[in-house]
Amino acid sequence: MTQVPDWLDILAAQAQRSKIPPYMRPPAGRGRAAAVLMLFGEGPFGPDVLLIQRSTRGRRHAGQPAFPGGGVDPDDGGPVAAALREAEEETGVDPGGVHVLGTMQELYLRYSDNRVTPVLAWWREPCAVHAASPDEVDSVERVPIAELVDPGNRVMLRHPSGMAGPAFRVRGMLVWGFTAMVLDSVLREGGLERPWDPARVEDLPPDVVNLASRG
Repeated sequence: MTQVPDWLDILAAQAQRSKIPPYMRPPAGRGRAAAVLMLFGEGPFGPDVLLIQRSTRGRRHAGQPAFPGGGVDPDDGGPVAAALREAEEETGVDPGGVHVLGTMQELYLRYSDNRVTPVLAWWREPCAVHAASPDEVDSVERVPIAELVDPGNRVMLRHPSGMAGPAFRVRGMLVWGFTAMVLDSVLREGGLERPWDPARVEDLPPDVVNLASRG
């Protein structure tokens, strides 16, 4: 059992005050409720966060790294229960070993018409994880924070639409889009970010674009 680190306590306390870009503010009366679990823990290489690589066979967000999560079902009673349920179904995480610290503000994903609530949590009692739902998840990774903040692993990625956003190259994964944007914000507001060069801009690889365009 490990204690919640100070930086995560600080982050959880200020999460509700984070600025939301205009294009991610949920429109009135639209969007399906969804939640993701941002599960931080203390791993063999220091503090880390749990990420999944979505199946390339999926219809939505195929092949993309992401936080465990999905839609909020009526029986869930809210985003926290939904995030924990989805994490257990996708990775085998035991919800009993997870200490929920709070939620961030709801974010709107126009492409999938989802209103996503990120749930911040500390992995109080870590357990083994795996791709528990092979139809939805190809792999599961505990990604060290040290690798995420390494300037050499950071880049801005440009979508064919012309929009560009932060991305990370870690553990053989290209983390981009919504997941990278949230991680970028969390690392910065948690005081963990190291100086990096946002002028380093690359085009989103064609194979990634093709997978992302499904649906």
